[in-house]
Parts: sequence; C-alpha cells; structure tokens
Amino acid sequence: MRTTLAIEDDAYEVASVYAKAKGITLGTAVSELVRKAIEPEPKSPSPRLKMGPDGFLVIRSTGRVITSEMVKEALEEE
Repeated sequence: MRTTLAIEDDAYEVASVYAKAKGITLGTAVSELVRKAIEPEPKSPSPRLKMGPDGFLVIRSTGRVITSEMVKEALEEE
C-alpha cells in the first residue's frame, strides 16, 4: 500500500537510522517498527528477566546495587 505520512522529526530520524542499519527501505522500516510496537512482549524464561528494547534479555533490578568495592572485598575474602 502506498500512502503519505506526516511524522515528527525524531520519529523520522529513528526510522531512517533503523532502515539504513538493516539495509531496508524507509517504508519497510516504519512497517517493522509499528509491528514491533503492537506485538505483545514475549514470555521471559524467568520472572527476573525481561526483554530490553533492543531485543536482549535484561535482569530486572532488585533494588540492591553491588559496587566494585563490594566485589573486591568478596574476592579478598576467598
């Protein structure tokens, strides 16, 4: 289907970069991005994992931050 769209500059930039990165047309890129936006999020293999916007699994935050100093101390205890 052929149509004309008026989209905001930032949305055009995202679609344009996406199209160039994948080697596809701008129209195909917009179609893929719209489909991704309406797809339900895939089921995670674990409740602690979620799918990031780039398609990679990300560990959900537990609220506890582990610093490099804490790691260093734990390694020294071994």
